[in-house]
Amino acid sequence: MRDIIYITIIVVLVALFFFLLLWRISMRRELQRLTKELIHTKEQNYNRQLTVSLFDRNLTEFAVQINDNLDYQKHLKLKAEQMEVKLRQSISDIAHDLRTPLTVIRGNLQQLYRKGGFDNKSEEYLVRCLDKTQVVSHMIDEFFEMSLLESDTAKVELERIDATKLLMQFIIDHEELIREKQLVPEISLTEQSVMILADKQLLLRMLTNLLNNVIKYAKETFLVSMEQLQKEEGKYVRITFSNVLEDSNLDVEQLFERTYRGNEARHGTGTGLGLYIVKLLAIKQGALVCAEKEEGKLSIHVDFYLSS
Repeated sequence: MRDIIYITIIVVLVALFFFLLLWRISMRRELQRLTKELIHTKEQNYNRQLTVSLFDRNLTEFAVQINDNLDYQKHLKLKAEQMEVKLRQSISDIAHDLRTPLTVIRGNLQQLYRKGGFDNKSEEYLVRCLDKTQVVSHMIDEFFEMSLLESDTAKVELERIDATKLLMQFIIDHEELIREKQLVPEISLTEQSVMILADKQLLLRMLTNLLNNVIKYAKETFLVSMEQLQKEEGKYVRITFSNVLEDSNLDVEQLFERTYRGNEARHGTGTGLGLYIVKLLAIKQGALVCAEKEEGKLSIHVDFYLSS
C-alpha cells in the first residue's frame, strides 16, 4: 500500500513537472509572438490589436494595456500628422499672400530709384530697402518651395543624365554670380562623362541651393568636385561642394534639419532652409546627402546612383 502511495506521488510530481515545463514553453512562445507583433507595429505601421492565445489572466491584462497604449500612440501620431499638414498649408498660404504686396513694394522702390533726384543719404537708404526686399523675397520663396516639397507625394520619374556635362554647364551659367562674389572656384570633375539617375529640374534646384550656400560663406575660393564611389548598395556618383568653415561649433549631424540654424546661419540673411530643401530634393530622387568637417572645411556631399 505504501509503495502505491509513493508511486502515485512520484507520478503526480512528474506530471506536475511536465505541466509546468509545457506551460513555461507555451508562455515563452506567446511572449515571442507578442514581441514580433510589436516589431511589426513599429516598423511596418501594423494596424492590428494584440491577441493572447494562451489563457492567463496576467498575460491577458498585459496585452490589454499594450493595446490601450498602441491606440493612444496612434491617436497622437494621427494628431501630429494633421497638425503638420495644417502647418505646411499655413506656411504655403502665408508665403503666397506675402508675395503680392512685396512685389508691389519692390516695384515702387525701383520706380523711385530710377526717377532719381535724391541726395546721397536718401539714395543709400533706398538701395538698402531694395536689398532687404530682395532678401525677404528669397526667404518667402524658400518657405513656399519647402511647403510644396513636403506636401508633394507624387513619384518622380528619373532619367539618365550626363552629370559631368550638366555640372560643368551649371558652373558656366553661374559664372557671373561667382565673379560678382569675387570667388575663384576649383573644379574637379571626372575625365569621362558619368551618367546618373535623376530628375534634371530637381537636380538643378539642388545645385542652385548648394551653390548659394557655399558662396555665402566661402572666402576667395570654393571647391566643386565629382567622383565615383563603390558602396555595398552599388556604385554611386558623389557631387561635393566645399568651402572654408569659420564656425567650428557647426553640428553636421543636424545641418539638414528644418529647425537647425548654426551660428553662420544666424549671422546671415536667409532662413537656413537651403540645405533642408536639398535633402527633400535628394529624397525625391533616391539620392543621399551628408556633410563632414575636415581640416577647417565644410563639405556637402550628394550621392546619386550610377546609371549603367
